[in-house]
Amino acid sequence: MTDIRQERYINPYTDFGFKKLFGTEMNKDLLISFLNALFTDSDREIVDVQYLNSEHLGDSYGDRRAVFDVYCKTVDGGRFIVEMQRAYQDYFKDRSLYYSTFAIREQAPKDKNWNYQLEDVYTIGVLDFTFPDDEYPADKYIHQVKLKDVDDNHVFYDKLTLIYIEMPKFNKTEDELVTMTDKWMYALRNLSRLLERPKALQDRVFKKLFEQAEIARYNPEERREYVLSVKNYWDYYSTVKSALNKGRAEGRAEGMKKANVDNARKMKAKGFSASDIAEITGLATDEIAEL
Repeated sequence: MTDIRQERYINPYTDFGFKKLFGTEMNKDLLISFLNALFTDSDREIVDVQYLNSEHLGDSYGDRRAVFDVYCKTVDGGRFIVEMQRAYQDYFKDRSLYYSTFAIREQAPKDKNWNYQLEDVYTIGVLDFTFPDDEYPADKYIHQVKLKDVDDNHVFYDKLTLIYIEMPKFNKTEDELVTMTDKWMYALRNLSRLLERPKALQDRVFKKLFEQAEIARYNPEERREYVLSVKNYWDYYSTVKSALNKGRAEGRAEGMKKANVDNARKMKAKGFSASDIAEITGLATDEIAEL
């Protein structure tokens, strides 16, 4: 676990760090720059955002709620949900879609007729993990997902976009940073490990990023919140890692047990005694008798 007394800048992967840098009115220029860095290949340019309520309830009593890290609206009406995801979880994609529905449904007016016209909704996941089973190539770390027709691959509906950033795949060095996308990815990936602002990040927006990330500038209450956020981050990481290690160990044990059973079955077919089979495979004699 990192000792924050040795850190100069906060860890943006923590709840406190991510919301401090991107979720406050004072720092919305950082959010705008980061979002624009994701749309370099399109004509979309975000010039301003309005922060919206990040906590949403269902339509009726007892419905699940959704709490976003950052939720905002652009001047043209587009909604942006921005989430820092620390570890992969079952049904992660389902969760992304579920969260998107809140930004869709809230557009329906409550007190007048409506023709169902919707504004754009973007759900952006900054992922501290990679998708399992090598779903994407190793050199592709930003993925933009839309609803497409399976026959001719044209975009059927362009107002819902899911953007995933697999941060562990970004491995460029400071000398390789060219675009604003490169620079933002490098800053997020390395911020808490840096002792000073790199020469490649001399843009004005990064000057402010490093100023806002400097722990020494925080008041005692902010420092306490950050310490707690770091603890929660590492506790969560440790829990996930322990569960992963346990699963691997159980998988290895299950594999060994299957191999021993297969060997025992072959040995039994060749006339080995139960005691010899038990000694060699480690299986109990009653297990061998049932083979």
